[in-house]
Amino acid sequence: MSEVTRRNFLQTSAGAVAATSLLGSTARADVNGKIRVAVLGVNGRGRTHIKAIGNIEGADVVLLCDPDEQVLAKRAAEFEKKYGRKVETETDMRKVFDRDDIDVVTVATPNHWHSLATIWACQAGKDVYVEKPGSHNLFEGRKMIEAAKKYKRIVQHGVQLRSQPAIQEGVEHLRKGTIGDVYMARGLVFRWRPSIGHKPDEKAPAYLDWNLWQGPAQETNFSRRLVHYNWHWTWDYGNGDVGNQGVHETDMCLWGLDVKLPSQITAMGGKFLWDDDKETPEVLSTNYFYPEENKMIQFEVRPWMTNSEGGASVGNIFYGSEGYMVVKGYNSYEIFLGRKGEPGPKNSGDDPVEAHFTNFLNAVRSRKAETLNGPVETAHTSSGIAHLGNIAFRLGRQLNFDPKTEQFVNDPEADKYLTRQYRKPFVVPNEV
Repeated sequence: MSEVTRRNFLQTSAGAVAATSLLGSTARADVNGKIRVAVLGVNGRGRTHIKAIGNIEGADVVLLCDPDEQVLAKRAAEFEKKYGRKVETETDMRKVFDRDDIDVVTVATPNHWHSLATIWACQAGKDVYVEKPGSHNLFEGRKMIEAAKKYKRIVQHGVQLRSQPAIQEGVEHLRKGTIGDVYMARGLVFRWRPSIGHKPDEKAPAYLDWNLWQGPAQETNFSRRLVHYNWHWTWDYGNGDVGNQGVHETDMCLWGLDVKLPSQITAMGGKFLWDDDKETPEVLSTNYFYPEENKMIQFEVRPWMTNSEGGASVGNIFYGSEGYMVVKGYNSYEIFLGRKGEPGPKNSGDDPVEAHFTNFLNAVRSRKAETLNGPVETAHTSSGIAHLGNIAFRLGRQLNFDPKTEQFVNDPEADKYLTRQYRKPFVVPNEV
């Protein structure tokens, strides 16, 4: 399996029979009736996945997968100490997809793997919880939707604020006109992002499968500037902070305004503070315009010394004809009304990560994708708007986009950024 794609596997007779038997199936479970979960990528966000699933009745993490054997061994030891049982480990996710005793995979790999891992899992009959951003480019997001539909899989995007009751209540206020006619959303990502310095190319360590780590990206030399976190700031693997932390806030903008992909995009920014190995901008200001809905989105990324806005440094602000609403992080909102900004309704709650996983696992059991709070479509649109902003920044000009065709308007130069050149056998296919 190591040298063939998931699609090639499904074209074999055994693979086709296995796939057909899984279409539309209910979640398979172990003898205790628990959903069996594999976590793909356990260095960073995967730890949150392990913890959340471990707190939910009816599901067990049974396998951890990561191409870094050191990280894998450390996480497995932590797991055994906490839960009193051993967990299986694997370095190659394709071997996980081959297994009939895995019901669900959660994807917490670097961004450039999110879409392909999701598509391969769907083709293998697994349900998927995938971290944000769902895709590394716009093309990938559409393919994820097609794969989930074709193979009848449950796919939840990791935008957990959608499972927070207080935020749901805030969106209902936007819908019923508490702040009047809502015309603009603002997304804020003010995170402490210091210099990452300069790191040379070097030989990949023996404990890391560098080929698997690179996956769909073109082959390059190993460097500590990439592994394990700062790949976020390199275009081949990450999407900058608008496509990192920012996808929670792009998603909130789209949800609150009840819009999808925009028609006009402008962006401006750059690196102002450090001479380091980051390729993505430190500071980024982006505008997205919806002429048919007469609405717009503003998005701000700031990396260092800055003020908050309305008390939020990571969050959103919605503007209406009668007031505005501030969303702080993942779990609270506050409304201010009238010219003097008199306090209006507000609410707050707990961290919604566990609730988001519970919502996902409930849908896995019921086979009702319509009950998902963060369905696969959000993986496309909330990630996609981040990608569009990055393209406008990289080209340095306003872009006109057709949301119906998901192409730029008479702009082949911009269209090139909608996908990437994939490295065999790690190819996101045109036909899933």
